[in-house]
Order: sequence, then structure tokens, then C-alpha cells
Amino acid sequence: MEINPVLNDWLQLILRWTHIFAAIMWVGTTYYFTWLDARLHEEEAGDAKAKAQVWMVHSGGFYVVEKEKRPGPRTLHWFRREPAITWLGGFVLLTVMVYLGGGSGLIDAEALGNSHVLINSGPKAIAVGVGALIVGWVVYDLLVQSPLGRNEMLFAVIAFILIVVAAYGLTHVLSGRWAYLHLGAMFGTIMAANVWMRILPAQRRMIAATKEGKQPDARLAARAKLRSKHNTFIVVPTVFLMISNHYPVATYGYNWIIMSVMILVGWGVAKIIRRA
Repeated sequence: MEINPVLNDWLQLILRWTHIFAAIMWVGTTYYFTWLDARLHEEEAGDAKAKAQVWMVHSGGFYVVEKEKRPGPRTLHWFRREPAITWLGGFVLLTVMVYLGGGSGLIDAEALGNSHVLINSGPKAIAVGVGALIVGWVVYDLLVQSPLGRNEMLFAVIAFILIVVAAYGLTHVLSGRWAYLHLGAMFGTIMAANVWMRILPAQRRMIAATKEGKQPDARLAARAKLRSKHNTFIVVPTVFLMISNHYPVATYGYNWIIMSVMILVGWGVAKIIRRA
């Protein structure tokens, strides 16, 4: 499907702006609440008997925040639109950029000379790209829910091995630029699915329990917090992957080894940011 070049440019500009701006709001709130939760935990550890509070100053006012285990009578503010808009904007942008054109730009031209390469057409490449988003989420979700998900270090090691395998596979099937972007899109899909399919449902069940006069299940809160924690680690390498197409020299032609190393570095940076 061909799109008028001028219209195509405007679509990509609007979609890219929407995607980036929504992502800024999403990541900002995620890291803000991560920081806030850490400060409240420090307050609780310092004086278990006192009510934990965090005092802040911003612009022209002072703010105090307390953490509650159940919702109060006031309006409850949700942070759910940003992930949806970020993911939808990114996927539609990906569709406009390459999928509507038949996916020919996804194929690694050099790999086509190899008779063992299975992906030799645009539609097949699109199937691989979209399939990576779906399979990535399913594998991640099953891994988190398995007994391995309870051991953070073991989970991280296995997850990294799987990511390296995915990086190797994508860079040997798709052209380098699109391999990087599709791995980033896979991470973004995992993050958005974490919010909409795991975190928000858990929050709704906790709220429903309080309305029924029951004590919310603490396990739901723990699971939602774990998914949110994962998102803070995933987002740092995701940003790198999304801007990597501007720096092919720095990534050595979109090498899968560089990709894997930068993901590991991104996790380390996320750990530092979370403690800041």
C-alpha cells in the first residue's frame, strides 16, 4: 500500500511525537513512584511506629505524600492512558514506516544471498517482526509466573540469555536497523502488557475487595509491584534500542553482540537510577 510521500511524512511526524511524548509521561511517572516508594520505605525503616511521609517541594508549593494500603473516599487517580498511547503510537508508527510498504525494508539484503535463509520476502519478515512482539510477551509472562520468577537473579540470567538469542535471531533475519527496533518494540510490548494485563487488573481486584469490606490480597500488590519494577529495568535499554537507528557506526552496523552488551549496561544504569 503506497502512501503519498507528504502525507507519509506528516503521519510519521505526528505519530512519532505522540509516541515520544506519551513515553516521557509514562516513564516519568514510573520512576517518580519508584523513587517515592523507596523514600517511604526508608521512612518506615527509620521509625516503624510513625506514619511514613515524604515531603517535597516543586514549583511554588510544598507537597506531602503518604502511602495507604487501601483507597480512601477521595478521587483515585490512575496512570493508565500513557502506556496505551505509547504502545499504540509506536505500533502504528512502525506500521506506517514499513508494514504498509509490504515489509521489504525489513529484509537484510546481504542475507538473501544465503540459500539457508528462510525469510526472503516482506510479508514473512512482517510475520517475524509481529511474532517477536507476541512471543516475547508470552515467554516473559510465563517465566515471571513460573517458580524461576521468584528468584530475581536467576530470572535475570535466564531472561538475558533469551534476549541474546532473540537479538542473534533478529539480526540474522531482519536488516540491522529493524532488528534493533523490533527488539525495542518487543520490550515496549512487554512493558505495556505488564501495565494493562497484570498491574491494572490486580489494582482493580484490590479496590473491589475494599468496596466489599474485605482485606485486599497482599500478593496482588506484590505481583503488581514486581511487574512495575521490571518495567523500570526494561525501559532504559528500550530507549537505547529506539534511538539506535541514528547511530549505526556506534552499534557497529547493528551488531547483535553490541545490542546484548548495551541491554546489560542499560539494566545496570536502571539499578543506579532506582537507588538515586
